Amino acid sequence: MKPIMIRPGVYWAGVNDRESELFEGLWTIQDCGVSLNSYLIMDEKKVLIDLSSELLTEPYVNMIKSIAPLNEIDYVVLNHLEPDHTGALLYLREANPNITYLGTKKAAEIIGNFYEIKDHFRIVEDGEELKIGKFTLKFAAVPFVHWPETMVTYLVEEKILFPCDAFGGYGALPGVVFDDQCPDLPKFEAETLRYYANIVAAYSGNTRKAIEKLAGIPIEIVAPSHGLIWRKNPERIIELYRQWVDYAEKKREKAVTVVYGTMYGNTAEFAESVQQAVADTGLTVEMFNVRKADIGVILGSVWKNQGVIVCAPTYEGSLFPEMVSFLHMMKVKKVVTRTTAYFGSFGWGSMAKKQFETFAAEQRWDVVENYQFHGKPKQADFDLLPDFAEKFAAAVRAAE
Repeated sequence: MKPIMIRPGVYWAGVNDRESELFEGLWTIQDCGVSLNSYLIMDEKKVLIDLSSELLTEPYVNMIKSIAPLNEIDYVVLNHLEPDHTGALLYLREANPNITYLGTKKAAEIIGNFYEIKDHFRIVEDGEELKIGKFTLKFAAVPFVHWPETMVTYLVEEKILFPCDAFGGYGALPGVVFDDQCPDLPKFEAETLRYYANIVAAYSGNTRKAIEKLAGIPIEIVAPSHGLIWRKNPERIIELYRQWVDYAEKKREKAVTVVYGTMYGNTAEFAESVQQAVADTGLTVEMFNVRKADIGVILGSVWKNQGVIVCAPTYEGSLFPEMVSFLHMMKVKKVVTRTTAYFGSFGWGSMAKKQFETFAAEQRWDVVENYQFHGKPKQADFDLLPDFAEKFAAAVRAAE
């Protein structure tokens, strides 16, 4: 792609990463890719806002050069120091050793650790303004959205917010960068929810504070470092993030995620019946095989849904290992206060029920049922499901 003017003197100058299979080495993006958005402001002082990854340094640098020579760049604003936003930094520094880097006090520490840069770094304070000509940059600290050094940058005269990872999403840009040009906006919104659940969700409390902090600022364009630039309806992405923040404690979808694992098919058979019984109550049910489905996709479903049903067999007296890994990720991402149930097959002995009870108590999950069957499920086991489904659906609907 070529640079795209957002407003006179303000350019998108990013790249699409369609090569990486994983984001942060963990979350799959092999089917959707991700954009690494950087922005160049042309004024008396020329300013880059965020950079690109080391992997894509060459196309990124060529993008910048098509707008302005590297030796004319005065400032680089580092809203966030994660390497997908700073990997091109050393190349840029070698090409122009006079660039001044702007970031928070914590960013000064991190840039030293990652890139051994101690000079030409200027700490900007929360609320500080920088005049660069006709334009004014204003900086606001938003710590732990999602690293401790994160901040956002606001272009005062044009009312453009550059929030880095906040308000971002997965998905390589489809030849256009704006929300009103996107040929499949619902798809991008779905990938943005998955991004939120994977990257930001554990810091929802801090994200809420950041949204509240920005509430009084007039915003006409939201230009994040991943995903679409929101110019037609910037309120949309802010409202979506506000909704997903609320999912941390309440106001989730009255829907259900079934996550199952199986060794010999017995638990899988029962999980299918569980799904059908709950769906018969009128609730939407999404079901995932914990071994085959990507953990990030499952997490996106669990984050938005109130109901979570775990179906997993016993393995050597304990809960199925891959389900243990899934439940651990629920702890890491602070998935709390869900309506839940456990079902699973066991052979000769099991601590799986107790392990699930312990997990549920720690995460404040309300357990409607915790049930094991011996070996292959019998008709008596299936006969329990209609009553269970009604109780479970009622609990999901009653949850705040």
